[in-house]
Amino acid sequence: MVDAKTVTREDVLEVIRSELKGFEVEEGDVKGEASFDSLGLDSLDLVELSVRIEDAYGIDIEEDDLKEVWTVDNAIDVVLAKLGKS
Repeated sequence: MVDAKTVTREDVLEVIRSELKGFEVEEGDVKGEASFDSLGLDSLDLVELSVRIEDAYGIDIEEDDLKEVWTVDNAIDVVLAKLGKS
């Protein structure tokens, strides 16, 4: 489990990059402004990604949280909020 006090935006971005490899997304394509749609993910993929992120950080991401997640930056914001960093 990670220490929520030390997690940065870059840390979360690296976890997302790592997890997206499982979706055959090129690491270099994963930038904050990239939309998940442009990365080839659909809504079911986004749910699967959120489960992987939950496991990585020991957090719960609700379905309502995902409604506003369109970009990698949005996902980072959700994770940091769940960790109490926003």
